[in-house]
Amino acid sequence: MARYQGLDFYNIDAQLTEEERMVRDLVRKWTEDKFVPIIEGHARAGTFPTHLIPEIGEMGVLGMNLHGYECGGMSNVAYGLACQELERGDSGLRSFVSVQGSLVMFPIWRFGSEAQKQKYLPKMAKGELIGCFGLTEPDFGSNPGGMLTHAVDDGDSYVLNGAKMWITNAPLAHLAVVWAKLDGVIRGFIVERGDAGFSTPEMHGKHSLRASATGEIVLQDCRIPKDRILPEVRGLKGPMSCLNNARFGISWGALGAAMACYHSSRDYALNRIQFGKPIASFQLVQNKLAWMLREITKGQLLALHVGRMKDEGKVTPEQISLAKMNNVDIALQIARVSRDIHGANGILDEYPVMRHAANLESVYTYEGTHDIHNLILGRWITGISAFE
Repeated sequence: MARYQGLDFYNIDAQLTEEERMVRDLVRKWTEDKFVPIIEGHARAGTFPTHLIPEIGEMGVLGMNLHGYECGGMSNVAYGLACQELERGDSGLRSFVSVQGSLVMFPIWRFGSEAQKQKYLPKMAKGELIGCFGLTEPDFGSNPGGMLTHAVDDGDSYVLNGAKMWITNAPLAHLAVVWAKLDGVIRGFIVERGDAGFSTPEMHGKHSLRASATGEIVLQDCRIPKDRILPEVRGLKGPMSCLNNARFGISWGALGAAMACYHSSRDYALNRIQFGKPIASFQLVQNKLAWMLREITKGQLLALHVGRMKDEGKVTPEQISLAKMNNVDIALQIARVSRDIHGANGILDEYPVMRHAANLESVYTYEGTHDIHNLILGRWITGISAFE
């Protein structure tokens, strides 16, 4: 396959700062040179390439849109562009970075004590400490407020009991930000690897996100010191603010997966000969490629505008929901059409399209399902919540 060149039909490059283009190009080159050659092997084996974590840290993409504590301090658009290039490699790679920065570093940075920030954030930015985010439970996914995990004040400690499921990075994590009810109020707690009663069994049998480390969090009378509660947040607004940051990154990342499928489809169509000519010469194939270009371009403009609003502090959760929902939806459709263009060859891991299609089935569901985001928008439109 020809080397990836990117897709920019509407000259979005001209709307980016020099730093943002530099970040995109750095992550694009690293993904192409270091990650793409090995991803199919890891997807087959069901493993995450942990040997690359130090390099990911060196690139500065972990918590890159946070300021201070040795974090990158870059724009949200730069972060989005990094997510785009990482997910062009694989959704599992972008998920690793999203969880680390948006779901673990962000709540410590936003809601943690100064001592907590100093202890964890510099090492997390370098990839020396890996985190995971414990919100979803076996019986409570779209309704996190119903969580059963709870904490009890036991004098000098908090004792946590409960279970979390579908936790990215859990098998690798040195620490977890766990959300639990304390006296009926949702609070955030930092649990460290080695705390008694804390375990993270790995989940197996996935047909999607196979190159992502996914596990559970099990808390059995897990005792942690009181200085590991996040002091500045109470209620669902804490975990939901984290999810908004992650959803923003996904709205860019999904475009990367779509671009990978488009690039593979174009290259395949130009080189696959049937009836004496490339299949790219047939109207039906050109129609499919033109549709991909159209939807990716619209998604790029949507993500860029949301990113600029986020950098200005003006974006709303509903606007992020629309971006996440739309861009994942079109990426999944593009992956399916791409598989069609590749014909029977589309199911082979010689091409990335089936892996992206399988991954995007999960991305379509996590960080708020497609239907949940529709209901978020429906509530904004009508003022009526359909969640209850």
